[in-house]
Amino acid sequence: MLLVIDVGNTNICGGIYEDARGGSLAHTFRIHTVPKKTEDEYSTIIKSILLDRGIAPSYISETVLSSVVPSLTEPMIMMCERLFGASPIVLGLELYGKLPLSIPSPHEIGSDLVADALAAWRKTGGASIVVDYGTALTFTCVGHESNILGVAIAPGLGTAVNALSRDTAQLPFVQLAAPASVIGTNTIMSIQSGVIHGYIGLVEHMVERMKEQIGGEVKVIATGGLSRTIAGLTEIFDTVDPDLTLDGLAFVAEYAAD
Repeated sequence: MLLVIDVGNTNICGGIYEDARGGSLAHTFRIHTVPKKTEDEYSTIIKSILLDRGIAPSYISETVLSSVVPSLTEPMIMMCERLFGASPIVLGLELYGKLPLSIPSPHEIGSDLVADALAAWRKTGGASIVVDYGTALTFTCVGHESNILGVAIAPGLGTAVNALSRDTAQLPFVQLAAPASVIGTNTIMSIQSGVIHGYIGLVEHMVERMKEQIGGEVKVIATGGLSRTIAGLTEIFDTVDPDLTLDGLAFVAEYAAD
């Protein structure tokens, strides 16, 4: 079986695939990112999750890791070595040359965005825009010639809500959900409307401008933890694929073996 791990700033997401070269996605998991946790703590957590799914660590024959949290990269590598007896494939500069993508600013682009782009290219076979709803809201543009054209980054929806409650005296933290009306009649609805519907406008504007610049047929894919919250409120997306990043990491295993 193949285990892929995406270490993000808010959550660590994982996917377990039926065989070492991808296959079908059998299980997923999501845990909070805690930068100060050690490899011992994450070993305990990941082992417990696997056993809860009926998967002994010995069933995992290969692992792929993406991390945008530098303080956790080494602990996660050591965790994989301890649980599975081998170092993971780490998506980064050393692997980029093996991927079927031209990657600009390889020292700067997040490995999760590279995974998004790879999965989008493999699934669409052409130009695409991946809108990833994470801690940051990212737009990764893939061109017609299998090249990452560039990225746009905005604060994520959760980041915006947290900033409102942190930096204002009277606005509370609210759960992100679409309100019944765009015009809020109480504080909670007002914040939900401003963030949810405001970000719909942001995404629609960015995607339309990007599509104009890319030209030709461009597929638009939504992914990330909050993608489903937004997807039903706009027609801008061709596909909603919450597991796109995990699939991209599974594809990485194929190229790393070549």
